[in-house]
Amino acid sequence: MSKAVTDPAEVIRTTARTLDDVCEGTACSQTSFKAMGKAFLYIGEQGGRSKAMFRLRDSLGKAEEMAAVAPDDFQIGNQGWVTARFDAAKPLSTRIWKRWLKESYSLAVG
Repeated sequence: MSKAVTDPAEVIRTTARTLDDVCEGTACSQTSFKAMGKAFLYIGEQGGRSKAMFRLRDSLGKAEEMAAVAPDDFQIGNQGWVTARFDAAKPLSTRIWKRWLKESYSLAVG
């Protein structure tokens, strides 16, 4: 009996697709999501792990704390972009990605 491999990023992609006025495309080797012409999510696979990039403002302090504790899993980039790396064995917390996706989307459409 084979066990299906689950892509931990697919639930994030699926949720992003349900948001209003979203355009899905490709940027480099990642799926990009835009609203109102502004990117709010880049997500794909890199080095055997999923990689998701969210633009944050209100949650940036918490993301910085997470990056200090787990620098292999979280990095802070320019203009509030936060990169999260995860896999099926160590997925990104649903609570975190839902909050970050909503915030990133809101910054794009706001």
